[in-house]
Amino acid sequence: MAEFKYEIVKELGVISENAKGWRKELNLVSWNEREPKYDIREWSPDHERMGKGVSLTEEEILALAELIAARDEEDDFE
Repeated sequence: MAEFKYEIVKELGVISENAKGWRKELNLVSWNEREPKYDIREWSPDHERMGKGVSLTEEEILALAELIAARDEEDDFE
């Protein structure tokens, strides 16, 4: 498997935490020394291990925020 580098440029917030201490976080992450992107994924407490996630550009995160804000209050996630 190819090696990759990452740097958490800015920790923006914790979305949730599981019983083992892994946290789903929103961060700005630079992958392989590229421009940082908004990133949502689970991280171990020391940020040495990570789960699968998604990285979004500035435009994509704004579009996601608009979709969330525009949903009907009657809509639910269940």
